[in-house]
Amino acid sequence: MEAETAQQAVAEAARAARTAVADLAAIPDEVLDDALATMADTLGTQAAGVLAANDEDMRAARASGMGEGLLDRLRLSSDRLDAMAAQLRALAAVPAEPSRTVIRTLPDGLVLAERRRPVGVIGANFEARPNVVVDIASQFVKSRNAGVLRTGSAAIRSASALADAVIEPSLKAAGLPAQMIQLIRVPGQESAYALVRQPGLIPLVILRGSGDSTRSLGLEAAKHGVRTMAHADGGAVLYVDAAADAGLALTLIESSLDRLGVCNRLNLLLLHEAVWDDLARRATSLLERLGVAASLPPHSHALGHEWALDDGHEATVTVAPVAGARAAALLANEETSGLAAAIVTADQAAAREFMDAYAGAGVFWNATTRLLDGFKLFSLPETGINIDAVPGPRGPVTFRDLYLRQFEVTPAEEQR
Repeated sequence: MEAETAQQAVAEAARAARTAVADLAAIPDEVLDDALATMADTLGTQAAGVLAANDEDMRAARASGMGEGLLDRLRLSSDRLDAMAAQLRALAAVPAEPSRTVIRTLPDGLVLAERRRPVGVIGANFEARPNVVVDIASQFVKSRNAGVLRTGSAAIRSASALADAVIEPSLKAAGLPAQMIQLIRVPGQESAYALVRQPGLIPLVILRGSGDSTRSLGLEAAKHGVRTMAHADGGAVLYVDAAADAGLALTLIESSLDRLGVCNRLNLLLLHEAVWDDLARRATSLLERLGVAASLPPHSHALGHEWALDDGHEATVTVAPVAGARAAALLANEETSGLAAAIVTADQAAAREFMDAYAGAGVFWNATTRLLDGFKLFSLPETGINIDAVPGPRGPVTFRDLYLRQFEVTPAEEQR
C-alpha cells in the first residue's frame, strides 16, 4: 500500500509539473530572474515560519538519535537563510545561456546551429538538507525546466515551508505557473523509488545523498530507463608534500573541516614519508583542538572510508603516509570516490605530477577542496557534484547543464 501511495503521489506531481512545461519556452528571461529575486526577498519575510518548521524537524531528528553531521545538514539559521537569499540573487543576475548558436555553414547553402532545449520535467532526490530545496528549484526555474523534488523525511517540515511559503508564492508573483515545482510530501524510501520509475513523466532524476541509497536508486532507475545524474559519494583528499609549507598545510587542514557533514570536507590526509614524523604529530594535535579524531596506521578500515556518512563518527580524519606526489594521486584514484584531491607544495614539478595523475572531478594546488562547490567556483547554486567517469557534466552541476542539445539545419537565407 505504501508503494502504491508513493507511486500515485509522484505520478500526480509529475503530471502537474508537466502542464507547465509548454508555457515555459516563451517566458522572457527577465521573468525567470524576477521569480528568483522574489524568492530571495520572500526568504526574509517568511524567515520566522521557515525557522519554526526547521526547529520542529531538528527536535524530531535529535529525538531519533541523528548524528551531529546529519544534524548540521538539516539545520537552518538566519545566517543560512541569508546565504540562500544571496545565492538566489546571484543566480538571478547571471545572463541566460543563448538558446541557439550557429556552428558552421554546410554545403548547398545550409547552416548548422545548435539549440539548447530544456529537458522538461526533472526529478531530484536529495538528503535531508532544506537549503537544497531552494538550490535545485531555483536552477530548474533558471533553466526553464519543471521539477519534482523529494527530500529525506527528516526535513519534510522545513522543505514544505520553503515550498509553500517561499517558492510557490514567488512563482505566482512573477507570473510563472506555480505547478512547475512540485514537492513530494509522502515520507519514506518508497517515494524515492517511485521517483525513478516514471520514464514517461520524469526522464531524468538528480540523485544525491549517502552512497548506498543513491547507488541503489541509480540501479533502479536504470531498470526503468530513467537517466540519472548521481552524487553518491564524497570524501576529499589532502596530500602534504615534502616541499610543503607546514603552516599553510595546517591552515588548509583546518579550513577543510569547517563543516563535517559535507562531501568535500577533508576525509583522507596523506603525508609524505619525509615529513611524516613531524607533521603527523602536528596535524594530530590540530585535529584534537578541532574536536576531530585522527585515524592513524594501522587502519582497521579502508583508507577511503567516508567519515561524513558514518553516523556518530563524522568527526574523524584518516591520516596515512605516502611515498610521493604520484603515489598520493594514484592512492586517491584507487581508494576514494574521485570527488576532489589537493596537494600542498612549493615544488611546481610535484604539483604538476600530482595534478596530472589524479583523475577525480576536482584537483587543487595549495587550496582547500571545500572550493569544489557550485557557488564557490561559479557563484551559482548547484544541484550536486557529479563524479561519473563518462562524458557529460562533471563536477558541480548548475543550471547550464540542465539542457538537451538539438541540431538544426536551415537554409542560409532563413537565418534569424
